[in-house]
Amino acid sequence: MQPAITDAARACRERMSPGYATSSFLETDPEFVERFDNFAFDEVLNAEGAGGDLDDRTRFMAILATLLGCQGIDAYRGFLHAALEMGVTPVEAKEIVYQATAYLGIGRVLPFLQATNEVLADRGVALPLEPQARTTPETRLEAGIQAQVDIFGEDMRDFWQSGPEDRRHINRWLAGNCFGDWYTRGGLDLAEREMVTFCFLAAQGGCESQLTSHAAANMRLGNDQAFLVKVVSQCVPYLGYPRSLNALCCVDEAAQQAE
Repeated sequence: MQPAITDAARACRERMSPGYATSSFLETDPEFVERFDNFAFDEVLNAEGAGGDLDDRTRFMAILATLLGCQGIDAYRGFLHAALEMGVTPVEAKEIVYQATAYLGIGRVLPFLQATNEVLADRGVALPLEPQARTTPETRLEAGIQAQVDIFGEDMRDFWQSGPEDRRHINRWLAGNCFGDWYTRGGLDLAEREMVTFCFLAAQGGCESQLTSHAAANMRLGNDQAFLVKVVSQCVPYLGYPRSLNALCCVDEAAQQAE
């Protein structure tokens, strides 16, 4: 049985992976391949209002971040190759992985860092890549505080030293490590970093309070409600419906709070 894959889905696959080798799933699971490919690589891309008008680079950055968040390591390898074909640079791919450490922890990020290095090496990319750090141990806290203010507003100016004394160090680490070490790096701007953070949180689930806050931060940086709906829509095949619907609820809540 040959799956009836649409011309649009085949064309998308070829753009993602020039000379795409025939998957063994075409032999073992032709019905599955037919339905998934036609949905993910045709219907999702071409449905009106679903984000098919997002540029390829943005779409694939969101997909990579989503696969990190949901721990889809096998799919990530294939989609990293595709992302690099579709306009994501090696530096941008690495920055997505690095930033994920603050939101997923090294236990979940380490396999993706290794996979990224292997894919880049397979493609002849010399490692390490050009440095992107813009802070030092002495400047990271001040720079991180400023990044928090730029993203969330002036109310974050003193957040690093707020809260109960026995956990105030966490807020300091949030400013100095999460934002000072990672958000200040080159390779991605703040709006792009907030988009991928939104995807990390949406995909891992159980972080709805933070997801709502970061949806609001996205909107402050110009990634408006319509944009975030498009991002979620494009990630449905990789995220699944429960977490996609949760993410949309958080987007709506953030928009309502902004009003």
